[in-house]
Amino acid sequence: NRTLFQNTRGAIVSGELGDNFSFSTSFYENQARFTNYQSSFYQDKGELYPGATNYQSQNAVIPGGARTKPFKEDAFDYAFALGYISYTPTKDIRITAGNNPHFIGSGHRSLLVSDNSYASPYFKIDYQIAKWFKFEYLRTRLINLIRRPVTSSVEAYYETKGFSVNHLTFKPSASISISLFEGTVWNRGDSIKSTYSHPMIYNPIPFLAPIILDHGSEVYSIYGLNWSAQVNDNNRVYGQVASALFSDDLTPAIQLGYRGYRFFEIDDLMVQLELNTVPNSLYHNPSNQRLNYSHYNLPIAHIQGTGFNEILGRFNYEYKRMYVDETVSYYRVEDRETVNLLSVSIEDPTPTRTFVISKTEVGYRFNRKMNLCLFGSLLIRSGDVINDNTIALFAGLKTNIFNQYSNF
Repeated sequence: NRTLFQNTRGAIVSGELGDNFSFSTSFYENQARFTNYQSSFYQDKGELYPGATNYQSQNAVIPGGARTKPFKEDAFDYAFALGYISYTPTKDIRITAGNNPHFIGSGHRSLLVSDNSYASPYFKIDYQIAKWFKFEYLRTRLINLIRRPVTSSVEAYYETKGFSVNHLTFKPSASISISLFEGTVWNRGDSIKSTYSHPMIYNPIPFLAPIILDHGSEVYSIYGLNWSAQVNDNNRVYGQVASALFSDDLTPAIQLGYRGYRFFEIDDLMVQLELNTVPNSLYHNPSNQRLNYSHYNLPIAHIQGTGFNEILGRFNYEYKRMYVDETVSYYRVEDRETVNLLSVSIEDPTPTRTFVISKTEVGYRFNRKMNLCLFGSLLIRSGDVINDNTIALFAGLKTNIFNQYSNF
């Protein structure tokens, strides 16, 4: 009953400057009308303005995109820019600065850091410590989309918070990888007062910040284990565990996954099965909601946030540039608030419910470098809430150069 569309225009420039420097810069301008369930999700995460008695939500936020302004009544207009510059002084060290999303893991989802949130300005060092050990040092600034009540400028700014990642990977062979992860959100003030993050934010040693500082009011840390094993040429297993070790509730989030290739000796055939389970308490800081594990009012990890179980299956096959891709997600959402990672208290209870999302896409791939595709796809979402049920048919031309998620 509705005509949906997405128009994206932009430019990408990338290159190398000598032997040690590389760069990329891009800009995207969009107009889109989404399905009802997507629009509702995006509007729930909209920017918050302080009102007389409570915060009021305006506009919307597109995961992997940006905050929006209205377009054609029920559509959205949004733009965003990405980029980085990288310096490699030695073969073991790479230094990067820019504005990009990040992803840690081997799965379709990540329970640690995912690219479904939003880009942020960052500084990153990748250091190959020894043959078997690699260390990733990431520091960035996150934003709670809450307008400050007082401003001396034309438009009030948002609240900010720091974010640090210490990620140590042990790779004893080309087929096995085990990583230890620490992701910490740092206090930078509230709606009235702004401060700098504590100098400990630059510390690369895990566990020190929550031991020295007040865990909850000053810092909030998620710790995790990320692993992957290539069983043979055609089979890989992987997984993640995430927990807030310094909180009262230590119930972990768990991911288990499998990828298989060349089934029945067929080239370019991939099958994936993944399980994700996240408790209600994880990523949500009861002591200081402004330090929730979120950015731009969106979860930093899984797009569903908290309080769910997911079984995900994927199938992909390509033959002489023709391809078919199928993704199915089964969700069980258990008594959680859909906006419980926002930085202010907004009650939006969701009873226990289940739903299934299926997306089937067929197309023709003109080239792999820019992934230019002519495609048609069918999206079906069904569950026990009738208003959320969706059947949508799409056709178009696109360059799949970054991930966009609709299976939530």
